[in-house]
Amino acid sequence: MTEVVSTHDARPDSRNDNLKIYVNGEILPRSEAKVSVYDSGFMLGDGVWEGIRLYHGHWAFLDEHLDRLFEAAKAIDLDIGKTPDEVKAALDATAAANGMHEDVHARLMVTRGVKDKPFQDPRLSRSGPTIVIIMEFSAPVLGRGIRLHTVPIYRGLPVTQDPKLNSHSKLNCILAGIHAQKAGAEEALMLDPHGFVNTTNSCNFFIVRRGEVWTSTGDYCMNGITRAKVIQVCREAGITVREKNFSLVDTYGADEAFLTGTFGAQTPIYEIDGRRIGETTPGSMTSRIQELYKSLVHRDIEGRQKQRQ
Repeated sequence: MTEVVSTHDARPDSRNDNLKIYVNGEILPRSEAKVSVYDSGFMLGDGVWEGIRLYHGHWAFLDEHLDRLFEAAKAIDLDIGKTPDEVKAALDATAAANGMHEDVHARLMVTRGVKDKPFQDPRLSRSGPTIVIIMEFSAPVLGRGIRLHTVPIYRGLPVTQDPKLNSHSKLNCILAGIHAQKAGAEEALMLDPHGFVNTTNSCNFFIVRRGEVWTSTGDYCMNGITRAKVIQVCREAGITVREKNFSLVDTYGADEAFLTGTFGAQTPIYEIDGRRIGETTPGSMTSRIQELYKSLVHRDIEGRQKQRQ
């Protein structure tokens, strides 16, 4: 069997067989955690979500994640029905119920709720939102970099569906990922509507050229929180980082490339469209950024601990 390599590879953990999952205020055994077939998220992808990691008993960059969640809900006119503090309490309660402290990933999902009839009109969702929190013991274990393949499916204009919206409607990205996998790569490199390099189907994309770190303008991709933190630590460390338009020609000539995301933090890339980019292990700049990012996570945790004292 061919080895499956992805940016979300995690060490197998038998504790995940007996998870407890938050569903609309209840924390239920995994086998009992269910939503209605009439739920608007199931029917139409009508909802928003966040992925959050637990480090040393603290949610990393939680304020930024909750800000993005509530902003996205406002954009689609969805009333979450809870305050940010109440959502945080639900996260903490779910972690406590599962005895979780470290190497944990949470997927926090909010949909428009159960519909009266199986049709698109959002006014048919009258029962209030559905809120689900799935947490897993999930330590990234990717032992090498990944390969990308540039696909003809691009991130669209905001007038169709704004790529900055972290919605449940991910079919565009799923199709891009399928295209890349059929070509023998692990993830898809997606362009913007003007042909500039943008992002991958699930993560933000960076290259390293002659000592500089480049990423897209952010106009056509999810403005990831890990992406923003990488930009922050580069600037703090005096590393030149540019948010700019660049082409595949620039990308093929890169010294290093890596992805950013909440789950894997920074994942190295060693091949793009058959062109070798650096090594299968993180390059010197990627390794430095990984260490800077870890330090920032610890600073965030220490700041939260001081706030609680």
